[in-house]
Amino acid sequence: MKITPLPPLNSLVAFEAASRHLSFTLAAHELNVTQGAISRQVRHLEDFLGSALFTRLNRNIYLTETGLQYRQAISAALVDIARATGEIKKWQGEHKVTVSTTSAMAALWLLPRVASFQSEHEEIDLRIVASDSIQNLHKQECDFGLFYCRTPPENMQTFALFSEVVFPVCSPDYLQKVGPLSSAEDIFSKTLLFLEDSHTDWLSWEQWFTAVNLPQFTPKNRLNINNYPMLLQAAINGQGVALAWGELSDCYLESGALIRPVSHALRTNSCFSILEVANTGRVTASVRLFREWLLNQRSTSVI
Repeated sequence: MKITPLPPLNSLVAFEAASRHLSFTLAAHELNVTQGAISRQVRHLEDFLGSALFTRLNRNIYLTETGLQYRQAISAALVDIARATGEIKKWQGEHKVTVSTTSAMAALWLLPRVASFQSEHEEIDLRIVASDSIQNLHKQECDFGLFYCRTPPENMQTFALFSEVVFPVCSPDYLQKVGPLSSAEDIFSKTLLFLEDSHTDWLSWEQWFTAVNLPQFTPKNRLNINNYPMLLQAAINGQGVALAWGELSDCYLESGALIRPVSHALRTNSCFSILEVANTGRVTASVRLFREWLLNQRSTSVI
């Protein structure tokens, strides 16, 4: 059923403030508008109602009998609206969790898992913000971040999710296309996929070769990609050999879309972690609950 007749709502707010203060000036100060704007809104409401709400005497205003009755009804209604609005805003604040993370972490680790959390906690509204830079995390409007880092930023509380394990991957089709590969040189001298990302400190091929005591192979071809999910997709498409990070590539290994052509793997002391700005005040129950849930997703590989 249509609610009618409804007065101009902006005029209602102006009238309520003016009737409470018995002053257009004080009402204007409260609502952060000009005195003239309050006066116009009140006259607009009076024209709509066809009745005077104030008696204007010299520089003072007084409520008419109609104005007094109308104020009592309007004030109660506006208080109810404000109370309901406050409850909603409080609910959103208490039941909303915002997470900042890289596109790789979001696509390959977080999003495949959050469906189960949402099914268990339908009252919590999750917001995931993609950010490939860990810099200035304390300035971002988020409850915490999920990032890979060798050295956590200062003034951050850190909860390790899983350690860094790095190994080469390629597709079965790639191995068939390039022919029989019997040595590391055969594998790494064809086509390598390079991650170009100035905002991360992920391992490069050169660093990985050194760490696992392999020669610095120079591939015949190289493909440079600045996005890790795209890099893995290129490997799945049979375009070369890529460096993969455990946990972020497990689903592709389990499905057979990717395989490990060599057994070499590097485990470092770096971690993918939950990062929270320290001493930010009260942490909501929803944030604590989601953090605990994330930590329960950790594999036994965490150092």
